[in-house]
Amino acid sequence: MSAQPQGESVNLDTLHPEQLAQVKKQLDEELEHLTNSFQQLHGASNKFRDCLRVVKSRQQAAEGSNNVLVPLTNSLYVSGQLTNTDRVLVDIGTGFLVEKDLKSAAKFYENKVTDLTNNLKDLETIVQRKQQNARTIEEVLRQKIMAQQAQGEQAQAA
Repeated sequence: MSAQPQGESVNLDTLHPEQLAQVKKQLDEELEHLTNSFQQLHGASNKFRDCLRVVKSRQQAAEGSNNVLVPLTNSLYVSGQLTNTDRVLVDIGTGFLVEKDLKSAAKFYENKVTDLTNNLKDLETIVQRKQQNARTIEEVLRQKIMAQQAQGEQAQAA
């Protein structure tokens, strides 16, 4: 049996239980980091989906519907009116805003959602592989500990 920590192939049968425990600990840390990354990507994907939904609803809004609620905080809004309903400011990253027409903004957000969806699929595959490696290591470690206990019992009996 083998696991692949950091791209290396390791024969688990040749490792001592202490070494296996260390490999398992490292793999658990990697899994925790990857899981956090997965959650952050999922959150970003949802944010871009919301932006896309808002842009599309603005595209479908009736002519002359310029009234909006402007958020001042998470729970405080004021009434406002849009002066230009055909263009929006899009945050393209690190706080840089670019003015785009609604069609371009929708395309931008569609591309972001597609990219993040693909990244989430790739990351999910990696997480599943690492989880399988962790289960394999746990099983080998359990077998080695049981074998050591059996040897200890045989030595005491003799």
